[in-house]
Amino acid sequence: MHSTTASTRFLPRAAAALMAVLLAACCLCGGLFAAPSARADEWRDKEYWLADSGITKAWEVSKGAGVKVAVIDSGIDAQHPDLKGAVVGGYDASGSGQPDGQKSVGSKPEHGTLVATMLAGRGHQPASASPSPSPGPPGTPPDGIMGVAPEAQLLSVSTWLGSPNPSGKSDQDQIPEAVRWAVDNGAKVINISLGSTTPQWPQSWDAAFLYAEQKDVVIVAAAGNRVGGNTQVGAPATIPGVLTVAGLDRKNVASVDASSQGISIGVAAPAENLLGGLPGGGYAEWAGTSGSTPIVAGVAALIRSKWPDMSAEQVINRIITTAKDAGAPGKDPLYGYGILNAEAALKADVPQVSVNPLGTIAEWIRVHRRGNAAPATPLPTATQVPSAAPTLPEATVPAAKAPSPRDSAIGAAVVIGFAVLFVAIIVAAAIQLRRAARNPALAADEPETGVLDKVHPARNSNVTDGRRS
Repeated sequence: MHSTTASTRFLPRAAAALMAVLLAACCLCGGLFAAPSARADEWRDKEYWLADSGITKAWEVSKGAGVKVAVIDSGIDAQHPDLKGAVVGGYDASGSGQPDGQKSVGSKPEHGTLVATMLAGRGHQPASASPSPSPGPPGTPPDGIMGVAPEAQLLSVSTWLGSPNPSGKSDQDQIPEAVRWAVDNGAKVINISLGSTTPQWPQSWDAAFLYAEQKDVVIVAAAGNRVGGNTQVGAPATIPGVLTVAGLDRKNVASVDASSQGISIGVAAPAENLLGGLPGGGYAEWAGTSGSTPIVAGVAALIRSKWPDMSAEQVINRIITTAKDAGAPGKDPLYGYGILNAEAALKADVPQVSVNPLGTIAEWIRVHRRGNAAPATPLPTATQVPSAAPTLPEATVPAAKAPSPRDSAIGAAVVIGFAVLFVAIIVAAAIQLRRAARNPALAADEPETGVLDKVHPARNSNVTDGRRS
């Protein structure tokens, strides 16, 4: 099933260009099908990114225990066999779901569960197994999908995107409400696997993303997919400070369909031939940066579990600094800083940073929203503002002068001359009319008008009705 274009848009003009916030922009579900009876090796062997992206090696250090990750999406089916014990809370920001955020809503209701299983799937663990196994070499659950951070806890925040919301709540309202709830309920990482077809975002989002930044939360967002309409990265992945994820094909090359491009891209991760769980216990093969994003968000959870006191900007810095450079040397609009290397992100020595290398929404607001956000300042009084020295000479009015006798004489001569000429013309005309009355033959010398009163066609002539063919 390829993605379909969504019709939901913001009502105000600024938001109308933005929404297109659609799950289809970041998700290309190919060959969705239910397979509750699938054996473990059928699925886990296809999770190539666990080894290729260094995740299995990173598990030697951390599996994400103790970290809450909020999934702002279409809702998570917490009853999926691979998510038992993983979802510890939730909220419905759509107004059309369940209060706990676990009802699948929107145009792609399966989307949130696909994302969640890739991020924190635990496989089919035996009933006696602990929901948070201790760190170390990964065991082999008997069935199902293992997520990147299988010990992380999930918060399901449901939003209705991609089609008209029955409750009437717009994306303008849902996204900031979802972000704020996630922050207030302990999320240290937020996964946003959705995007728009425009880099701009509504001003209603500013405060929520600033709030997350001030509360030291890592936000990971999808760059979007060309086949879904994203020829360039769209919001919220364009918001400064957000870790934006681009997509790779199986050869670790920037995906043509399942990715996008833009200067805000931070890192690239697998986006094709992905696997995820479906509501009701099934599985699906899919593609898109919607799937790349939980891979990177999962790595952020591994880091925050290993170093609980590490700042959000340093977590992001570890991920992008340890990425393997690809494409043009250095940061580029296809791969960002490079291809995700989870093992290096968990094991390498990385210099400390004091600011987010991907920018800050606080600074952006200060620069770009200053006309609306800054409080009005009183105008200075007249005594406080000295008059500036004039830079141009003052305008002057030329003095009036009496006309000279010479100018008056010339004007009188011109008037008299025209009067004499007019009289001469009248006299000449009268003489001519008098001569014509005495000799009528002179009138026959007037030129022809070109209008024929009657045409007499000659032999072999093509003249007809006064016109030649």
